[in-house]
Amino acid sequence: VSNVTREIIGDGRTDDAFRQRYNAFPLKQGDVLHQPTYEKFKSEMFNYALSHGYFDFYWQATRLDLVREENEANILLIAQSGRQYEFGEVELVGDDRAKAIIGRLRNFTAGEKYSSAKLTEFNRRLNETGYFARAIARPIVSRAEGARVPIEVTLTHLPRDIFNVGGGANSDKGPRVRARWERPWVNTRGHSVTGQVFVSKLEQAASLDYRIPLEDVNNDYASIQTSYEFEDNSISDTKSETLSISGHRFWKEADSPWQRSVSLTFEREMFTQGISDPQTINLLMPGYSVGYTKSDQELTISQGQQYIVAVQGGHESAGSDISLFKITANAKVITTINDTHRIYLRADAGAIRTDDFDRVPSSLRFFTGGDQSIRGFRYQEISPQVLDEEGNSVLTGGRYLATASVEYAYPVADNWRAAVFADVGTATNDFSDGLSRGLGVGAHWLTLIGPVRFYIAQGKNDFETQWRFHFSLGPEL
Repeated sequence: VSNVTREIIGDGRTDDAFRQRYNAFPLKQGDVLHQPTYEKFKSEMFNYALSHGYFDFYWQATRLDLVREENEANILLIAQSGRQYEFGEVELVGDDRAKAIIGRLRNFTAGEKYSSAKLTEFNRRLNETGYFARAIARPIVSRAEGARVPIEVTLTHLPRDIFNVGGGANSDKGPRVRARWERPWVNTRGHSVTGQVFVSKLEQAASLDYRIPLEDVNNDYASIQTSYEFEDNSISDTKSETLSISGHRFWKEADSPWQRSVSLTFEREMFTQGISDPQTINLLMPGYSVGYTKSDQELTISQGQQYIVAVQGGHESAGSDISLFKITANAKVITTINDTHRIYLRADAGAIRTDDFDRVPSSLRFFTGGDQSIRGFRYQEISPQVLDEEGNSVLTGGRYLATASVEYAYPVADNWRAAVFADVGTATNDFSDGLSRGLGVGAHWLTLIGPVRFYIAQGKNDFETQWRFHFSLGPEL
């Protein structure tokens, strides 16, 4: 390259970012001519101009002159940037009931320099609301008024009511059925309501959730929830009915893995635990939780981590029948080394502080064992025990929880991994009892709906040694 001549005509001449991008032409005097590099720059510069509002951009002159006898090349580039356009007003096509919501999702103002990156983010926000089957925002350059380009938003609303019925199974709770109804659009303020019914052999539940979006529609909302739950679990010696109503406030920073929530829950639980007499306890409990979740994928995760800490409590002087404080902490880490060696770490801990533990409802006590805690044992089989009148051991639930797990998996065939694992932990009142341990092997089948996991585990503690088969479906985080 003997000579390079470049020139900008139009608004781009006084745009520092535009000039910096234009002056990054990769071929300099003395370089060996590489025509694909020359052509690539022209294409990339054109795309850059369009993405930054230079919709009238064109190459006024481009010339590559070869002087073969001198082995030289002369390059001429003259860019006509035209004017730099700005965002105009947002115009809804068709149904305008989403006008208020659109205004809160918009991440630009009229008169701001156009940016395709901001418009892409606006489209992402629209499609993540859960209100629309499809949402498209695009600039209409042909209707520009001066430098301002209107942004046309075309929305396809979801049906008024959405019904889903699904099922599944795992070795903890057996087969289960879930029915879900959702009305994604209740009013022009974007309120929504969801109802669910869940039925399994051990548990049945129904809930209604009314959700109210706040300033940041996708990340900042309040909800009012009512629920009914019934549990008849002969393994944990629990029989309970729980009615509750709660208010929640959720918020997170956009594109942040952190989420926080505060809540106030009124709960009425009628329960029988082990050999205790039937009880009815009313609790009014404020709560707070903070969580961090980050992963490279949603279903088949190679790298990911999740941490959650939650506290809740009530006091006799503030609407509760008993005073208590409960804290739980959960951690999960998944890492894959060299795309083959997959390590999954999990830990759970919890504690209840109260002077009247016998009146703590079963749903708040700690039990462990099963697919998601200590394999080799049945679901919620591990907790402190007492003897009934016939000398049989029955479970009471514990004040404290501590479990940990490590699992190693290695690919052995297409969509299959072999695994080995070790689980350890307890649900206890004083940690004087020995720990329960689960050791075993397994296989992961990687499907389109997430990994299906199969395990054979030996469970062992101070009371028994047993073998169990476990299977579960879905992502680990």
